[in-house]
Amino acid sequence: MIALSIRQPWAWLILHGGKDIENRTWPTKVRGRVLVHAGKGMTRNEWGDAWEFAYGSGAGRKAIGAGLTFDNIQRGGIVGSVEIVDCVSRSISNWFVGDYGFVLRDPQVLPFTPFKGALGFFDVPREALLTLAD
Repeated sequence: MIALSIRQPWAWLILHGGKDIENRTWPTKVRGRVLVHAGKGMTRNEWGDAWEFAYGSGAGRKAIGAGLTFDNIQRGGIVGSVEIVDCVSRSISNWFVGDYGFVLRDPQVLPFTPFKGALGFFDVPREALLTLAD
């Protein structure tokens, strides 16, 4: 199965906060379910900027309720999956700010599985997927 690495807290916002667009500078023809990989890197500025952007979405209250912090958010592994149903260059979604937006549906949280990511889409071997099912 393929995965897409997304920096935190954006990956969390896709799975828990209603983020229905993943912004990119490049388009994709990929459609269907992909794994969401939470990238390992995240600065405190990125953390703050993301929550400032998400202000008003209700995601901040969910994060506080979940006890989510800069120090405990999951990074460096598979955290869920989502369906990519389209790639657009315009959208009415409040989450759209990029040149292109991957339109996302049906986010599903998976148990955290440490896994090294890569830029863009990348393959996750079958053996790693078996550990997700356990």
